[in-house]
Amino acid sequence: MAAVKELIRSEANGTISFGNYTLGAKSKLDNFEHAGDLFKVKTFQEITKLERNGMFVYESVPGTAVAEMDLNENGVAFQVEGPEDAEITLGLAEATEYDVFVDGSSIGQMKTNLGGKLTLSVELNPDTPVSVKVVRI
Repeated sequence: MAAVKELIRSEANGTISFGNYTLGAKSKLDNFEHAGDLFKVKTFQEITKLERNGMFVYESVPGTAVAEMDLNENGVAFQVEGPEDAEITLGLAEATEYDVFVDGSSIGQMKTNLGGKLTLSVELNPDTPVSVKVVRI
């Protein structure tokens, strides 16, 4: 996996990939249509952010590249890559418990706040994707 040069793209398996942490200046793409939804991505070295239909979905500090993000009513799963450890915030259902897995290992249960946000830290190395899966309990 590497940075997504087109900022966001649809994958053959129905997922999306987005983010380019190698960019020195902010780049964004608005109104990207995928599976009946409109996505907006902003990305560069310092941050990567994704919105769906105007609602918050994903943010990482510093910027990351995300591959094959699968969003559904039970949670989210994706591969993430970046140049250094990242803090990732996900937009999920508000005040809901989730099981969180990083590279196949459980890091425990977390509850979203009233805004539906869940934040986790992921240890990253360049050119080594890490899988993240968040499942509603």
